[in-house]
Amino acid sequence: MAVCARLCGVGPSRGCRRRQQRRGPAETAAADSEPDTDPEEERIEAGAAALSGALGGRGAGPQSPPRCSLLELPPELLVEIFASLPGTDLPSLAQVCTKFRRILHTDTIWRRRCREEYGVCENLRKLDITGVSCRDVYAKLLHRYRHILGLWQPDIGPYGGLLNVVVDGLFIIGWMYLPPHDPHVDDPMRFKPLFRVHLMERKSATVECMYGHRGPHNGHIQIVKKDEFSTKCNQTDHHRMSGGRQEEFRTWLREEWGRTLEDIFHEHMQELILMKFIYTSQYDNCLTYRRIYLPPSHPDDLIRPGLFKGTYGSHGLEIVMLSFHGKRARGTKITGDPNIPAGQQTVEIDLMHRIQLPDVESLRNFNELSRIVLEVREQVRQEQQQQENGLEDGGGRGRQSPREPQRGSAQPSVELPAEKVGEPGDGEAAAAAAAAPAPEQPAQCGQGQPFVLPVGVSSRNEDYPRTCRMCFYGTGLIAGHGFTSPERTPGVFILFDEDRFGFIWLELKSFSLYSRVQATFRNAEAPSPQAFEEMLKNIQSLTS
Repeated sequence: MAVCARLCGVGPSRGCRRRQQRRGPAETAAADSEPDTDPEEERIEAGAAALSGALGGRGAGPQSPPRCSLLELPPELLVEIFASLPGTDLPSLAQVCTKFRRILHTDTIWRRRCREEYGVCENLRKLDITGVSCRDVYAKLLHRYRHILGLWQPDIGPYGGLLNVVVDGLFIIGWMYLPPHDPHVDDPMRFKPLFRVHLMERKSATVECMYGHRGPHNGHIQIVKKDEFSTKCNQTDHHRMSGGRQEEFRTWLREEWGRTLEDIFHEHMQELILMKFIYTSQYDNCLTYRRIYLPPSHPDDLIRPGLFKGTYGSHGLEIVMLSFHGKRARGTKITGDPNIPAGQQTVEIDLMHRIQLPDVESLRNFNELSRIVLEVREQVRQEQQQQENGLEDGGGRGRQSPREPQRGSAQPSVELPAEKVGEPGDGEAAAAAAAAPAPEQPAQCGQGQPFVLPVGVSSRNEDYPRTCRMCFYGTGLIAGHGFTSPERTPGVFILFDEDRFGFIWLELKSFSLYSRVQATFRNAEAPSPQAFEEMLKNIQSLTS
């Protein structure tokens, strides 16, 4: 109670001061020794203590002289003080006294909390027209749905996805991000809204499904558990089109691939596209989402980690997360396909075994590149065997710095797309591109060397860089349809510049080009490196 008296000078504490003035020293001492069990006093003291802690614990100490009561401060100054506190602390302050509760109805306080905690830059004064206060926006929209803000991966079987839930003006919107149309890997990401939440009136927030082409309609969001939530559309008839499934498929195909079925000549690709439409459309935007994080970065990383768009043969473009883990780098699929599903590790790069490519003329010979890579694989196998037998001497071959070129060495453990097996015409296109003179392109950073794909290696995108910084041994995951017989196979990781890299799948004679996703994602940072590692394990276990 003494804390409350010094901080606030309100309620029973005032009465205590007046009673002490009327009592003698002995009565006062006896009264102070009695236990204080008044619930109202406890509530007031708790609120005052919360305010003292929120202000940095700057209240008067036990031996400090009495200070001016907060209640004696002018209301406009209290508004400034309260507006600087976290919104979650304000309800406790409202219980301290009537004056605090009245001041906390000031919209200026909640307008600032909306702006500072959730980045609401909209002119909140416009809310007066609708009768919705900034306090309503904070309590019934922003604070209530704060747990769904961030980056998420939907559970759509092997296909996955990328959803960013953000505060957008006076709405909370879930944006689904899609790769550009195949094979334009350097084009920006596409995005579309799947749902939104907003306040239509003072009662409660409204959830609307944005799927389909007939405008917003009734939806529902349920927070299943920590780092997981689900959406449900209550009016799936809004997803239907008048022309039936055929019109829906053609519309989806134009949006997903930017072309018509007649434009796709490969029968295998047509089958994959039709399969994806049938599988994904059955969900009707009734999905479960699991939180994912962007990878943390370190000063000694080869390049900045993050999300990349990559070419995956007949499956089109997919989203891959590049992260660094000490001596290795990993590419994890955020979107996937029936061969290698989302969540699996598509490539792994051994940063301790750098590969020096031969000159351009020799590089055109696939057998020469294959010989170099297989030598490295054998060296890695021997090193691993030495470690297993306990014979490693602490140095080990191939333990040079990642930036010291060396011909050989790697540590397998990756996942690669079997999706590129035998695409008609790809080999001929790659051969023609390899035979053509390679235009000179300066490396964007550091010393570079000319690069060209070996004859016979297929590539969905012929507009790959003709200069690379460095190469490393790596492995990739390939598998049959349905993720059957998964197998890690050797390959070459080619670093072109800060925003592009490639991978040659040796066994498939295929090349994937990856380009950085330049979009900015909010609320996507991992709280700790351990949380990021745990997230990777979780999304991989779902499809293993």
